[in-house]
Formats: sequence, C-alpha cells, structure tokens
Amino acid sequence: MAPLADFILAHVRVSLPVHLTSYLRGETPLSTTPAVLGTLAAYLAVIFGVQALMTNKPAYKLTPLFQAHNVILSSGSLLLLVLMLEEIVPIIWNEGVFNSLCAVSSWTPRMEFYYMVNYYFKYLELLDTVFLALKKKPLQFLHVFHHSATALLCYSQLNGRTSISWAVIVLNLAVHVVMYYYYYATAGGARIWWKKYLTTMQITQFVIDLGLVYFGTYSHMAVAYFSETLPYIDNCAGEEGAAIFGCALLTSYLVLFINFYFQTYKKPAAAGKPQVNGKANGHKTE
Repeated sequence: MAPLADFILAHVRVSLPVHLTSYLRGETPLSTTPAVLGTLAAYLAVIFGVQALMTNKPAYKLTPLFQAHNVILSSGSLLLLVLMLEEIVPIIWNEGVFNSLCAVSSWTPRMEFYYMVNYYFKYLELLDTVFLALKKKPLQFLHVFHHSATALLCYSQLNGRTSISWAVIVLNLAVHVVMYYYYYATAGGARIWWKKYLTTMQITQFVIDLGLVYFGTYSHMAVAYFSETLPYIDNCAGEEGAAIFGCALLTSYLVLFINFYFQTYKKPAAAGKPQVNGKANGHKTE
C-alpha cells in the first residue's frame, strides 16, 4: 500500500495521457537524444548569453522569485522522496535489498512515473544557473557541468531502465531537500553555519552512490560475461551502456565535489583576504 500516493490520486482528478505517466521513447517529452541535447545546448547558450549581457549592468536581486524557486524544489523533493520510499520500502521488506535494487520487478509503473518527475525536476533546476547569471555570481564549472550532466544522467537511466536508479535518486532528493532550503534561507539573509556540512553530505551521497552502482554493474557483468569465474548473487537489471555511463559520471561528480571541498574549505586564504563562510575574494562559492 502507498497511502500518500493513493490519497493524491483520490483527490487530484487529472487524467493524463499515457505518455505523461509512462516513459515512452519518442512520445514522452524530452525522451529523444536530439531533444535532450538541444535543450541542454540552449541552457548553455542562455546562461552564458545572460552573463555577457549583464557585464555592464547592475546585478538583479530577485529575492522573492529566487526564494519561491527554492521552496518549490525543496518541498517538491520532499514530496517525491516520501512517495518513492513508500513504494520501495515494501519491496525491500518483502523481496529483500538485492531484489529491490536489481530485480526487473522493482521498476514498477509508479516508480517509473516518479523517475519521470525527478527527471523533469532536473530541467527546473537549470534555472538555478539563470538566477546566478542575473545576480552576477560566478558560473563555476562544477555547477554548470553538474546541472547539465545530471539531466543527461536521468535521461540515460530512464532509457536504460536501470532498476538501481531509485537508490541514487532517493539519496539525491534527501540532499536537495536540505540544499534548496539552505538557498531559500540564505537568500532571505539568514546566516547558515553548516554549508560545509552540506558539501560533506553531497560527497557522502556520491560515495554511497558509487558503491551501489558499481555493485550493480559488477553483478550484471559477472552474470553476462564471467559467470564461470566470478562470484555473484544474481543479475542486475538495466542496459549496460546506461550502467557504465552512470558509473563514469558519478565518479566524475565525486572527484569534482572533493576538489570543490578542498578548494573552498581547506585552501589557505590569500594574505589579507581571509576566507569566511564560503566566501573568498568577495565571491560567494555557490
């Protein structure tokens, strides 16, 4: 049973076409490679175009709009997190952790819909960078790469139907609940002391992610190619290409976030310009 999902379905009388509730390649919005790459190229053009246009203009504050954006993403992440947990926890309880991560049956119709919602969140999150450009904040490589690549990651996993996806997404949603609350609060002038620990949460998330996705990929490869020589529990569902891409991209995230952590919190401050609360040389590290 999924009480929250059932409650929402009972009280929200919306009849959606099948391609909006199930992932159908070529029919569901943003379900083809040209559409995804074109959208991400447009994202890059917009943010760097805005950055160029703002060169000789004063920065916009946009505080109410920016806070509303962050409230939507924090609360939306929390709702989606609860919905996914109430769908997957019974599977874990009844079928075990391995099957919840790797069995084809764990890719339920409701989980597929939740994966789609999470995927579309990634495009809404691209507005983060537009706000940064309008506020004349530096566009760091980590931020731009992470935002654009994560949309591509979610797209690849939907196409590849990697059953382990829920574990990575649940961790990401939990971090985003906290992260977007942080941006909401600091935009309103709150002084938050735990930004360093937010970055630590993100790094921990990627360490756990990598343990899971490498385990799932190993399980699949062992069954497919080395069943006579390597130990394994069973196959892990999903396309090989999607699994390998996920491993590679999440590995790059871990390296980049660790580098960001040391550059931001461990790098010695320049003489006369101490680094305090994630600020160095007058620039907020976002």
